[in-house]
Amino acid sequence: MKRIYLWLREFTLSQQLITIVFLAITIFCAFLIAVLSPSINAFTENEMYRMLHSAQSPLVYYLEHDPEVIPDLSDAGDENIIHAIYDVKNDSFIMLGTGEFSEEAKQDIRRKAPGTLGESQDYQFLQTDTDGIQEQTLYCMTPLSGDRYLVSLMLSEYETLFKSLLMNSIVNMNTLVVGVLFMLLMLWISSLIHPLNQIKAYITHIRKDEPAMLLVDRRDEIGELADALREMEFELQKQKADKQEMIQNISHDLKTPIATIRSYGESIKDGIYPYGSLEKSIDVIIEHANRLEKKVRSLIELNKMEYLLDDCPEGENLNMSEVIDEVLLSLKVIRPEITFETDIDRSVCFHGDEDPWRIVVENLVDNALRYAKTNIRLELRTGELLVINDGRQIDADRKAKLFKPYEKGTDGQFGLGLSIVYKVVTTYGYKVEADNLADGVCFRIWREVTKKELRTIQKEKKKEEKELLRSMRQK
Repeated sequence: MKRIYLWLREFTLSQQLITIVFLAITIFCAFLIAVLSPSINAFTENEMYRMLHSAQSPLVYYLEHDPEVIPDLSDAGDENIIHAIYDVKNDSFIMLGTGEFSEEAKQDIRRKAPGTLGESQDYQFLQTDTDGIQEQTLYCMTPLSGDRYLVSLMLSEYETLFKSLLMNSIVNMNTLVVGVLFMLLMLWISSLIHPLNQIKAYITHIRKDEPAMLLVDRRDEIGELADALREMEFELQKQKADKQEMIQNISHDLKTPIATIRSYGESIKDGIYPYGSLEKSIDVIIEHANRLEKKVRSLIELNKMEYLLDDCPEGENLNMSEVIDEVLLSLKVIRPEITFETDIDRSVCFHGDEDPWRIVVENLVDNALRYAKTNIRLELRTGELLVINDGRQIDADRKAKLFKPYEKGTDGQFGLGLSIVYKVVTTYGYKVEADNLADGVCFRIWREVTKKELRTIQKEKKKEEKELLRSMRQK
């Protein structure tokens, strides 16, 4: 079976259809020979005996009521049936028509007549024709009064003709059905091949980066495939445009510090200090070198995050409070005038590795430091991390593009930090969004909390409320 399947895979759909139809016809012919042919033989035999009984019924009635009169069937009756009266005492056959029994038939009737008692009996024997071929001959024998028998014999030619007509009718009917099914299958295959050829041509054009249009309007799986390919092509074009824009942005962002470093270096080499003094001019070079280094590091991080996989053990094993403490310790000094507030549940763990999550927190806090006016607040609870600053709100048209590469804010540097945040968060099964508050902006990372965790949180809140009420009463 496996070989047949592998063999069919090498064919086109039309060739597969023709092969399947051919196999179906072969199986049908084998079924016709092995199963249907014996059934047709049995049906033909029963039908012949039924005709013999029908032909005998009026003759038996007539001969029993008037035994002395022998009817003449020369001009009446079925010409395919021969009737005769066999007189056992005289061992004679009286033909009731123009036909005649062969000697083989008479001998077989003489042997079987003593066993026919009381009712009609069906018999058959092999008779040799003029060509020496043996044929099955059917006859019916009914006892009459006076030790006589009415014998009705069916001509073998008629039986053969009846069987042939029946077989031809069945074969023709099945051939017609198979032909109609074959035509319907061909139409159906054609309806599949045409859109598949369209899809093939469409993919070829896309591969060659040529304009392409896919006009397949179907509601089945092929239609779903066509819709998916159109969406894929749209996404590829979008990614191509984003890639081109990203290359332009990278070129621009790298060109400025490189040009500054080169011009300042050449000026210092010529004894000219563009920023007034040697120390200040070198500070500018160092500043732009640091900016260039940070830019390159961000690009490396973004590229590394593109290949980030969630290959961590299942469950939440990373203590996020420790990650937040390390980030705040290193970033607080950037703007000492900013007040940091924290509401951290020390037992909360997130799923993932420490380094990617530290980059996430660093980027969110660094982003908040650029926009905050007086304070930044971090909140950590089960399945949720909030980074809030009291800076200006985000424009509505920018919120939809906030986590895409090279989407800079008003005070942004490279437009890569939030795209790195988005990549890490989604890889580990979390979500991220930015919301405008009444007096600032909140970046929220969260995942769906299970019912069990929700019940635990509610119990903790009730416990805190009870402790708060107890402390207020004591005061």
